[in-house]
Amino acid sequence: MSRVARLTTIFRIVGRYRLDELIDRDRLPALPRLALSLSPWRLQSAPDMPRAVRLRRALEELGPVFIKFGQMLSTRRDLLPTDIADELARLQDKVPPFPEHQAIAIIEKGLGKPLAELFAGFEPRPMASASVAQVHAATLHSGEEVVVKVIRPDIEPVIRQDLALMFTLAKLVARYFPEGRRLRPVEVVTDYEYTILDELDLGREAANACQLRRNFEDSKLVYVPQVYWDYTCRNVFVMERISGIPVTDMDELQARGTDLKLLAERGVEIFFTQVFRDSFFHADMHPGNIFVNATDPADPTYIAVDCAIIGSLSDSDQYYLARNLLSIFRRDYREVAQLHVECGWVAPETRVQDFESAMRAVCEPVFERPIGEISFGQLLIYLFRTARRFDMHVQPSLVLLQKTLLNIEGLGRQLYPGLNLWDTAKPFLEDWVQERYSPQSVLKRLQRHAPSWLEQLPQLPDVMLDNLQQSRDNELRLAQHQQRVTELQQQSRETIRRHRRHLVAALACLGAAIAVVPGAWQQLAEAPLVAWVLGGLAIALLWPRES
Repeated sequence: MSRVARLTTIFRIVGRYRLDELIDRDRLPALPRLALSLSPWRLQSAPDMPRAVRLRRALEELGPVFIKFGQMLSTRRDLLPTDIADELARLQDKVPPFPEHQAIAIIEKGLGKPLAELFAGFEPRPMASASVAQVHAATLHSGEEVVVKVIRPDIEPVIRQDLALMFTLAKLVARYFPEGRRLRPVEVVTDYEYTILDELDLGREAANACQLRRNFEDSKLVYVPQVYWDYTCRNVFVMERISGIPVTDMDELQARGTDLKLLAERGVEIFFTQVFRDSFFHADMHPGNIFVNATDPADPTYIAVDCAIIGSLSDSDQYYLARNLLSIFRRDYREVAQLHVECGWVAPETRVQDFESAMRAVCEPVFERPIGEISFGQLLIYLFRTARRFDMHVQPSLVLLQKTLLNIEGLGRQLYPGLNLWDTAKPFLEDWVQERYSPQSVLKRLQRHAPSWLEQLPQLPDVMLDNLQQSRDNELRLAQHQQRVTELQQQSRETIRRHRRHLVAALACLGAAIAVVPGAWQQLAEAPLVAWVLGGLAIALLWPRES
């Protein structure tokens, strides 16, 4: 489909669901407001359903790329109204499977062997089908049961075309809508572009799964299926087939006698371990990607799949995030404000006392609720919204962290409604900050960086001399530039004085001519008023002014 045809389809669906009614026209500039007023959409009535439902239905009709965009957008609760964010979270990434012969062709081309040589058995009917890929059950010749994930044929051109249209629409929103600057539509689409294009590379997902598996290799908290690298490439991914209970199957978990309180607390522990110990966290932990091994109901283990989206924080972001959360626990809003300025999350010229006051206004009503009802993830959303008023640019890694925390918190309270996430999180954060600056931890970091420092040490005198010479060269160039500016100013003043002398001489000659020529003064006096005015303006404009 051409871009024009695709754009026509988009506008037709937008008109059918009257999404233009979601816009406050009174706050629009004149030109967009006129365009909406003359739009043919106004000739049809809006469907009898809430605005959020209309938006969700429109995205579902627009297809897989827009569905995934809506899912991602639902995590940006710092930008969206609650009703729209909740409805977009209901978007289901389920599309019809593509034919089995296409899947087999992609597998054989990607792995370079016939299907019969690769697998002892292969189930043509897919186990599940999504917008980017679908999965099939298979058996290796060595007897291991596996799942084979295959990227949809020709999906990348479709994704890139829809992304280009999204960027066009985002730029229009940023330019013409009053809320465009606050919503940062181009930034949101850019984040989505990175996410969905990464999902097209199954080799990247396999590498993420290997790293996550290694991080929890000796842990009872979570199990990550094994990757079979000999059967994996960019568009084919083969991993161990796991057997577990979907985490949302409460009836089965309860029938097994699973310790749901322990399971809920372990979910929180997994999150904070990934974020602060490893700085490598599974950022797509929605219920469809999580299973439970309840073989031992008193000691249940999570099973995580689909590692396409991974989040990571820098050392400084880890530290500032931990201290921010602890300050929030203590209701020390001044420290929260100072940390935001100190770590560069808000502009350095931000008035700390103003930011502190805004944080207090947001947090105090939340803390008045019973501790078990306070949503940690929701509090982060409130903080991000407040920080945006002070031009905080929310980094993609922090958005992924917020999204993951909301998923973990929601899942934990679904398993065990009495879950007190604060009691679980606060000791973890306090221990982490204390351990980070313990002598042993500082020594370990010094040892880790020592080889790099020692390697660069012999070059230090040369670097210092180079910097010193560069500083001298810059000072010389600045002095030469200042001297040149002074010379140009002097030349400009000389030119002005010369022009003035010429003009005075010309006026003197004109006066002498008037005095000598009989009747000249009388003729000049009888000249039209317009001539006098124009002459005065000419002298005023031509008279040089000193800079």
